[in-house]
Amino acid sequence: MMERLTGTVALVTGASSGIGEATARTLAGDGAALAVLARRGDRLEKLAAELRADGARVLVLEADLTNRAQAAAAVERTVTELGRLDTVVNNAGLMLTGPVADAPEGEWERMLAVNVEGLLHITRAAIPHLIEAAERGPRQVADLVNISSTAGRVARAGTAVYNLTKFGVNAFSEALRQEMQPKRVRISVVEPGTVDTELASHLREEVRAATEGRIRNMEKLRPRDIADAVSYIVTRSRRVAVNEILVRAAEQTW
Repeated sequence: MMERLTGTVALVTGASSGIGEATARTLAGDGAALAVLARRGDRLEKLAAELRADGARVLVLEADLTNRAQAAAAVERTVTELGRLDTVVNNAGLMLTGPVADAPEGEWERMLAVNVEGLLHITRAAIPHLIEAAERGPRQVADLVNISSTAGRVARAGTAVYNLTKFGVNAFSEALRQEMQPKRVRISVVEPGTVDTELASHLREEVRAATEGRIRNMEKLRPRDIADAVSYIVTRSRRVAVNEILVRAAEQTW
């Protein structure tokens, strides 16, 4: 059974493009007020203007979630200005792949900072508010959804450090799920396969060419396909916990 999100507030990270933007649009359509977070404020403002034109309440949070203080301040602004926090979607992420032997270590550090530390910063700041929302909110449940990847399930040559971050997200999510279950804060993971987003644009040229060669003839998922999965999770009745959704492109084998 689907339940509207009217009267609730959702925070979406990495909302300036791709899956994050599509998720913000979908949750607004489900009735939630939105806090949209990313570093590219101009894109957030454009998204916010479009959502507001359709009647949504939207708060723009231009912030770097790898900075603990900025991440915590973004969560607090959400609660102060929108009044509560019922749903968090940890979507922000980087995919910087390539063989370990010749990969720039700076790429590893950036991935760890965004994919792991940023997710932890937002989660830590949000948990007390999610617990309160589950206790006192209109739906008597709260949700934290972590966007992982098929790379959190299958390790492949050339993606070792990306695998490390996404396997870590999956393990963290499962342990946190067990901790939060008595509090009625549902912890869920969505694992997208190959999605048509900007993610690959950050790859080094030689790595991007090899990656694109492998998926050239594949019909990629679209961001809204993943947004639909997030919406499915957070609109279930409080008696239902959807812990994990794996969404592969139909032609994807890994």
